[in-house]
Amino acid sequence: MRLSPLRASALALALLLPVGHSFAQQAPAPVDPVPGAEQLDPNMEMDAPTPRDPLEIYADLNLFGEIFDRIRAEYVDPPDEQELVRAAIQGMLTSLDPHSGYLPPADYNDMRQDTSGEFGGLGIEVTMEEGVIKVVSPIDDTPAANAGIMANDLIVELDGVQVQGLTLDEAVGKMRGPIGTDIKVTVIREGLDKPLDFELTRATIAMRAVRYSLEGDVAVVRLSRFSEQAFVGIEGAIKDIFADRDGVAPKGIILDLRNNPGGLVDQSVYVADAFLKQGAVVLTRGRVPEESARYDAQPDALDAQIADVPLIVLINGGSASASEIVAGALQDHKRATLVGTRSFGKGSVQSIISLGPDGAMRLTTARYYTPNNRSIQALGITPDIEILQDVPEEFQGRDEIIGEAGLAGHITIEGQEETTVGSSVYVPAEKADDNQLQYAIRLIEGLETNEAFPPKAE
Repeated sequence: MRLSPLRASALALALLLPVGHSFAQQAPAPVDPVPGAEQLDPNMEMDAPTPRDPLEIYADLNLFGEIFDRIRAEYVDPPDEQELVRAAIQGMLTSLDPHSGYLPPADYNDMRQDTSGEFGGLGIEVTMEEGVIKVVSPIDDTPAANAGIMANDLIVELDGVQVQGLTLDEAVGKMRGPIGTDIKVTVIREGLDKPLDFELTRATIAMRAVRYSLEGDVAVVRLSRFSEQAFVGIEGAIKDIFADRDGVAPKGIILDLRNNPGGLVDQSVYVADAFLKQGAVVLTRGRVPEESARYDAQPDALDAQIADVPLIVLINGGSASASEIVAGALQDHKRATLVGTRSFGKGSVQSIISLGPDGAMRLTTARYYTPNNRSIQALGITPDIEILQDVPEEFQGRDEIIGEAGLAGHITIEGQEETTVGSSVYVPAEKADDNQLQYAIRLIEGLETNEAFPPKAE
């Protein structure tokens, strides 16, 4: 399924994890009703509270103005009026729920880069190893790869300034920058006596949201985030998997959504549709009609190609929002068996509303439901088969999170159960130690059996 531009814009809503994550995209608000989207029964929503008298509201605004003026006039040091206003706006939004908030211009720009999956940079995947910035690999067809930077190179200087002592994030931040700007990267390469200098020009870099591997006859597809690169990454991975196998379908596909914090709603619809030929993917319900709709999968060449390939989805306590949309849709349609631990439980949708030069506001505008009308808010999605990891002693007791239900001020749904226990987010670095992955592989290979696999249509 490919959405029309109008439908895609209506779906460009962000599903965000709590503090520290900004997976969102600017969404026009309001928008016209989505063509072809089923409008849901408005009576299913709770009645709105009785509106207050406008005079009471204006009296409260006068109170705010009086306090603002007293701070400006009497605070011990002259305050920054702009920061005062922004702090007040932030407080107003964060009082609503954990996912609403104000984005200053710099944060808004970072968020747009994050969700677009593109930024101005060099195209180097790096890691920190014993305090040194080490190149994991250059990304194909980027300035770094074209200039000859190689895996295992050690980056020692950026524009003549030593990087020793910088954190990994600080080093990455220095390598990123406006497209078309230059930077000199100095590296040490094993086997060479002298450092190498590379004069690079920053270009548009697309962050990889999808990676895949073949474990025997089983394809493992890892989707790390629902940026704008999510669906094209899934589509490309499936194409490459068939090419690697000379056109022969794999024995099964494992879609790994563990610790995927979510992202764009439209990408969750696209990804779910890659494995579904029809039926609802997600239902959204909000106060205004254009926020309440149903989005369906459509038959296409991609889902036809893998229609008979068994599918397992891996989830855990870090699988949130858009990840839960995909997992819930595939579970409800009996297209996939879910393996792992309970998901995060974030069932609300955030719209990012631009405020022009003043940044943006992130506002919760709808709840979402799985095709079987399940709300996972503060509850999460329970896997069909629960498989626990062997958690190292140093992480035991610190590998679990309660999820959405553990966030102060989270949205509640009257009469709905909420989780009270934690769900593990631990995933071993080595595939051989990954109980959930290895169990899924054995299921597909027929070395394990479970009545939940393959799923049976009711």
